[in-house]
Amino acid sequence: MNRFTRGITLLVAWLAFGLGCIGIFVPVLPTTPLVLLATFLFARSSPRCHDWICSTKVYKTYVEAFKQAGGIPFGTKARILLVSYSVMAVSALLVQRPLVWIILAVVALFLLYLMLVRIPKVGIGAVEQARDAGEAE
Repeated sequence: MNRFTRGITLLVAWLAFGLGCIGIFVPVLPTTPLVLLATFLFARSSPRCHDWICSTKVYKTYVEAFKQAGGIPFGTKARILLVSYSVMAVSALLVQRPLVWIILAVVALFLLYLMLVRIPKVGIGAVEQARDAGEAE
């Protein structure tokens, strides 16, 4: 990757990361996809920034454990759906626009598909074992 492309990719990564952080407080702004996009772009443009984001406590606790265990426990999936749908409901109430409702409905269905079909279910023991292994390193 040439220097210009690398710089643009790094700029977009920081922009996605910043918008993802703002999305914590702003309804309808997608937080997780933006931060995942930032992580992907950091991996392509800056090993130092990628190492930084992968060394955070949240990444190690959730993403690394997910990668090592190969799935998510049922209880965690239920909490993800409950929190996500609650936030989407608040967003739908605050933003009284049919287009936003359609977008939220599509995101809700996609999230349901991910949780029930695409992401494997594992026992809580597998995740705890993966977290313990990650902490030992």
